[in-house]
Amino acid sequence: MMIEFLRETLGPHYLVVKFVHVFAVMAWSWSTAIAYTSYLKPAYVKWRKNPDDAALRQRRDWAFEQFDRGAVVEHTAFPVLLLSGGLLFVLGNWNLDFHWLLLKLSIVVLVFFPIEVADYWLSHMGGNKYRIRTRGTPEKYQRYIQHHWRFFRITTPLITIFMPLVIFLAIVKPAFL
Repeated sequence: MMIEFLRETLGPHYLVVKFVHVFAVMAWSWSTAIAYTSYLKPAYVKWRKNPDDAALRQRRDWAFEQFDRGAVVEHTAFPVLLLSGGLLFVLGNWNLDFHWLLLKLSIVVLVFFPIEVADYWLSHMGGNKYRIRTRGTPEKYQRYIQHHWRFFRITTPLITIFMPLVIFLAIVKPAFL
């Protein structure tokens, strides 16, 4: 009953829902990638080469805190892309007999979703560097800087491989799968 209501109400707006989905995917995939590559990683790498340099440490800390703030765009876009993707699934009468779609959804659920849950924690909840610093717990602050860096080291290769694959699957919809 709810599915029929959605199809009747939003069905004529399928392309608008698709636009919202694609826009959210772009915002999610690029918003923090640029910040990580251009600011966070260089600041961290320079600090690692000379960890006793106070200015480099301050720059590293600033970069992490700004990254946490900027991740709001990414972390707003992710639920939007999940909701709009679910709507596309319903409105387009898709099903899991499409192997390309099953593979795409598997990557989203098994790779991207766990990454985002951890990233939400590290950027906004218990791991938010600004809040930790202002509470006066420098040991915890340094520990979470290291946790977040380890997170990036693990997830960056995964995102680099799976993001283009998901986009390929969504656009090409390969019949050979």
